[in-house]
Parts: sequence; C-alpha cells; structure tokens
Amino acid sequence: MSASTAPPAAPGKQGTISNPRLEPAVLGRFGRAGLPKRSMAKLAELVFGRRVHAALSERVRRRIEQQQAASEIIIGWIQACAVIFFAVVYAISPKAFPPVIRFAPVPWTLSIYAMFTAARIVLAYRGRLSRGFLTVSVVVDIGVLMITIWSFHLQYGAPPALYLKAPTLMYVFILIALRTLRFEPRYVLLAGGCAAAGWLALFVYAAADLRGAAPTFTHNYVDYVTSYKILGGAEIDKILSILMVTAILALSLARARTLLVASVAEEFAVSDLSRFFAPEVAKRIRGSEAMVSHCGGCEAAILMTDLRGFTGLSGTLSAEELIALLAEYQSRLVPVIQHHGGSIDKYLGDGILASFGAVAPSPGYAADLCRALDELAATARAWYLERQQKGLAAPAVGMAGAVGNIVFGTVGHETRLEYTVIGEVVNLVAKFEKHTKTERVQALTTRESYARALKQGYRPVQAVEERLGRSIEGVAHTVDLIVLAQ
Repeated sequence: MSASTAPPAAPGKQGTISNPRLEPAVLGRFGRAGLPKRSMAKLAELVFGRRVHAALSERVRRRIEQQQAASEIIIGWIQACAVIFFAVVYAISPKAFPPVIRFAPVPWTLSIYAMFTAARIVLAYRGRLSRGFLTVSVVVDIGVLMITIWSFHLQYGAPPALYLKAPTLMYVFILIALRTLRFEPRYVLLAGGCAAAGWLALFVYAAADLRGAAPTFTHNYVDYVTSYKILGGAEIDKILSILMVTAILALSLARARTLLVASVAEEFAVSDLSRFFAPEVAKRIRGSEAMVSHCGGCEAAILMTDLRGFTGLSGTLSAEELIALLAEYQSRLVPVIQHHGGSIDKYLGDGILASFGAVAPSPGYAADLCRALDELAATARAWYLERQQKGLAAPAVGMAGAVGNIVFGTVGHETRLEYTVIGEVVNLVAKFEKHTKTERVQALTTRESYARALKQGYRPVQAVEERLGRSIEGVAHTVDLIVLAQ
C-alpha cells in the first residue's frame, strides 16, 4: 500500500501505535523506556560484568559459601578490634563534657555492641549466620555509630547542630567498606542506604531544634565552622558522598563477584581436567588461547610399566578384585613417577606410559627417568611382598625406559582428541619392556640413555649390569642394555 492510499490515523491518536497486536511486540522488544532490550542487556553487562550462569553446581556453591563464611569471621574480628580500640581510647581520653551530665551513652553503646559482636563471631565460626541476622548486623553497625554521634550534644550540653560537625562520621565509610569482604553487593547497598538515611535523620533532628535563639541555618562557611549554625549544603554533600561511595563499591563488588564465581567454576573445571590429563597437560590446555594441535618435537625420556601375568589373572579374579588390583597398582606407582617429574601419558590396561621432559621441559629428563626406575622397582618389590603376605594375587611389575626424539600433542578426530607422545622411542620402550621377561629382570634402559643420565647427575642406587648386543623382537638392530633392577 502506498503512502497516498494509507488509511488515516484515528482522531486524537496521531503518533501512537494503533494496532493492539503490534503494541505488545514492540514494547517487548524496546521496553517501556524506548531502549532496545539488547542494548540494555549490553549496558548491564558493561556495568556489572558478564553474568555467570545461575545453574551452578553444588560444589561450586559450597566453595563460594566457604569463602563467604571465612569473610564473616574476618568481619567479626575487625569489629571486635574496633570495639576494643574505641573502648581504650574512651577510657584514657579526658572527658570534656560537664560533670553534671550523669548519663554517658558511649560506654553503654559500646558494651551492648561488644556483646552483639561476640555473639556474631560465635555464630560465624559455627556457620549459623543467616541472611536475616546479617541484615540486622548491618543495621546495628550503622545504628550504633549514628546513636554515638547523636549522643554528643547530650554529653556536652550543646545544641544538636554540634554533632553535625563531628569527624566521627568518617567511620561510616569503614563500615560500608567492611561489607565488601563478603562479595555480596546487597549488604554494601544496605549499609550505605542506612548511613545516608541515618545522617539525613540527624540532619533533620538538628534542623528542627528550636531551643537556640540564633538562626539555625547559615550560608556563611565561617559561621558554620565557628558556631552551632547549620550549613545545609554541607550536610547534603555528606549524604551524596556516602551514596556515591556506596554505589561505586557495590558496582565494583558486583563485577568482582562475577569473577569470583567464574574463577571458582574454572578451578573445579581444571581440577576435573587434571584427573583425565597430566597436570601439565591440563595447564597447557587451560592457558592456550586456541585449540592445541601439536607442541613440536623435542628429546625426552619415555617410561613404560606392565603387570606380569595380568591376562591370566583376569580370568581367575572377579571384576571387583581385578579393578581393585589395578587401582592399587596404579596408586603405588603413579605418585613415584610424578614425584620424579614424570607426566602420565595414558593407562594401557595394566600398563602405564609416562614421559619426562616432554610436557614440561626438564634439563635432567634422563636422570629423572633412571631415578624413577630405581624407586619404581623398589616400590613394586615391596608391593609384591605385601600382597604375598596377605595371600592375595601378587603379580610382578616389569618396566623399561629410554631417551629419544618425540612429538607431543593431540591426535584423533576433533570430536574426540587425545594428548599423547609419538615417536620411535615410544615404540622401542614398549618392546624393551616386553624384553624384560626375556632378560628375566625388573627394570632396564639403554646404554645411551644411562650415559645421558649420568651426565645429568644421576647416581645408581645399586650396581648395574651391562648386557650388550641384545637382539630384541621387533627391533632390526642389536641394542646395548643396562639392567637397573634384577
């Protein structure tokens, strides 16, 4: 329909939406204020930070709650220190108010607040601080300060305008800042709102005092600071300062809380990742800005262990016994490998493949390998004897290691990737490990690898044996071997 043939707008409705079906859609898109919802969302994200998904796991929630509980303990002790400090200062400072004034509100206020603070600390340690109690605690903190300031004119027998000049108001910013330790902006806003409302109430109370003969208000700053007169602009400035500081702290805290939640969630994600990858691999994945495809080639040491006779055992043990055997075997050997700087590449059923100096570069990778073989052999022998004494199946453990060039990185399809070490030395070590059965030894390495380890500072824990020119199945050339453990 052209503009010339368009129907005229209804009388008195020019400039409005005449289609009742269109109006909700337009308002839903742009909002009542006329701003697009997407723009409002971007503005909120800019101000408060990216919103973390609300469906957090239970353990993430528990970790955040633990941080919050620790913060409440810190807040309680800071408050306790403040009570002690003010009590000491009040006790040792000379009292300027007339002796005829019998009622001194400050000692009573501090005493009641001290008991409240003690109860708060006890509840914080017991983890029983409810949100209702925290809300009351914020109001009490500000209320105690305002009552203390209000009592000044009673103590000194002066008009209420006296307390408007008290520097004690500055403590309100400490109380507001104290609430940032909990990482919940609502309590900062509550503290700031109570402080602004409290000071406004004190201002109104002082302005309503009609006992003095002189005018209550003044526009002269000198009169304000040298008399009991009130400068309204100065009090408005104080209230605005309280509100601005509160808003800035709450905004900063909202963004910090977003980062806190995201950091805790990422911490658990990395922890879970480390259970499926070596810690060094998980760290590399986490720190990479893009998908890691390969890490290039380098010289490293490869280690492989294997349970002797596992195939036969699997036919005689129940599924539970078999899994328990593997778990016990891995729990004994894996910490030894990691202690010497090795990274677990994968579990090969009853075998373990590890590398030294591949994931995390090490100048002593060959020495680390040989030290690990020494301790692994001793650990495996002790485990074998322990199971024998208990009357359990006690398989021996064979192991071998060697130094060579490898490539470390990801293999597989993009839907299922795996970090691994690739290279001729990996295949050779697998054959060396099988060859330990032929040599009837527990641990061996190549002569070249042993010489490299000695140069890197390795010292054998027992006498080693050379077995030169050995023919190994699947290896085209003969190999000079070093037996580290019989």
